Amino acid sequence: MEFKVFSNKIDEWDKKVIIKYNGIGGKPVIYILKFLSFFGRETLWIFLIAFFLFIWYDPFLLANLSAIFLTGLLLIVTIKQTVNRARPFDKLEKEKLKVLEKKPNSKSFPSWHSYNIVAYGLLIGFFFLKSPAMTIIMQILAVIVSFSRIQLGVHYPSDVIFGYFIGIIGFLLSVLIVAPIFQIIFENFEQFALHTIEYRQFNSMIFENVWYLVLWIVICTAILISATYKHIKDKFIKKK
Repeated sequence: MEFKVFSNKIDEWDKKVIIKYNGIGGKPVIYILKFLSFFGRETLWIFLIAFFLFIWYDPFLLANLSAIFLTGLLLIVTIKQTVNRARPFDKLEKEKLKVLEKKPNSKSFPSWHSYNIVAYGLLIGFFFLKSPAMTIIMQILAVIVSFSRIQLGVHYPSDVIFGYFIGIIGFLLSVLIVAPIFQIIFENFEQFALHTIEYRQFNSMIFENVWYLVLWIVICTAILISATYKHIKDKFIKKK
């Protein structure tokens, strides 16, 4: 009973906050937040995983990026399916909540955007840029991206708050447990490479082998299509 009362209070607080900040600042702020929100999408990070595998081979960054993605996939998807929370735009129609970007298909709790920007932001700050100042800046960006999900009407505040903290947990699990395992796997696969591996520099095969270039173009195209498929499909259905 106490949990239900607590849950109801969270729901009421969520509704008040999302309605208060939905669309705040008008079109200029909406455009800025929609742009920044992209940094929380899986598309960007999947592209970087492919980049550090095929173009600029860096087993350390590749292992950590892949580990954060896999850990997020396991944690976020599992929690989303277990909690099964409807998106705010599905429950707050009477309150005239505005959806200011294309409607996501997945469940609301927790926010994968928040998880991504927090976990990858910590990785970039600590291991890529190796700068405490940049780590702080990346976390400020994470807060802004998390807020954008509320302002754009696609997530409740509690979704992004939990997504933020799961991002921290996912980062720690990834760099301490999952990434070292990935690095061992990559080292074993390197033994079977058919050409000299070029570490932390542009892969010369992209310039010397036309089929390798074609492969890279196909991969980039597949990532782009997977990111825009729903949007294209929805437009096609509307035209029909």
